[in-house]
Amino acid sequence: MLVSSKELYKVSRKYNFAFPAPNFVDQNSTKACIEVAEELNLPLILAYAQAHKEFLSFDEAVELGKYYGEKAKVPVVLHFDHGTDKDLIMKAVDIGFKSVMIDASSDPFEENVRKTREIVKYAHLKGVVVEAEIGHVGGGETYKSKDDNDSRYTTVEEAEKFFELTEVDSLAISIGTAHGAYKGKPVIDFERLKEIRSKVDVPLVLHGGSSSGDDNLKRCALNGISKINIYTDLVTAAYKKAAKMEWKDYYELRSAQIEGIRECLKHYYVVFETEKYRKADE
Repeated sequence: MLVSSKELYKVSRKYNFAFPAPNFVDQNSTKACIEVAEELNLPLILAYAQAHKEFLSFDEAVELGKYYGEKAKVPVVLHFDHGTDKDLIMKAVDIGFKSVMIDASSDPFEENVRKTREIVKYAHLKGVVVEAEIGHVGGGETYKSKDDNDSRYTTVEEAEKFFELTEVDSLAISIGTAHGAYKGKPVIDFERLKEIRSKVDVPLVLHGGSSSGDDNLKRCALNGISKINIYTDLVTAAYKKAAKMEWKDYYELRSAQIEGIRECLKHYYVVFETEKYRKADE
């Protein structure tokens, strides 16, 4: 069933855990993620990133996400991730995504606020929730150390002011992770996370979860992060699983790739302690 993330985040904030938000790029990855969520009987935030249009068109992603999400036996949030094209974000709102992200984090603060407020106003009229990013999560290929990368870390003051001015439903923050595979070793600023969590009353999101380290991600989940994005680790797991097997045909290759994604996602459900979601029914 397709749902909004609003009620899910209330539970994660109350019991200190995070939901995984895997990106899907084809039918295999979509099915694999849904199957894991159903097997574990836990919700899933199924994300499609604008940057993945070259692998899976927007229209195809909508049909896949809605088809498998509506059939799922567990709550599924269909999320449009890292949207930079205003018209495409609005189309996502109109066509069935339950959650959208406006990513203007590379813009100056005032421009980020302006763009985000425009999307929030439009999406809220349609009952769709909005995620935005303050600070900027850079790329892993440039990550050499905490102080030598292209990220711009989120300050408490920025987070407070941004939330006050935009009224976003969730806020992605930059505290030391990076997108893609790391060149160096990630160093997470947990004190900054704790301070932002204590000062800003909005669900927090962590981008660049892949390869950030299980201990780091667990601590993030326990200290205020409600959603953690995963993509690179999923496709890497699919590749490695297939490479280890002596597959005989396309079908065996496909099965190996799906199993790699399944194993990786199941692992992160454990790391993020998502099973705490069941406490909501106790």
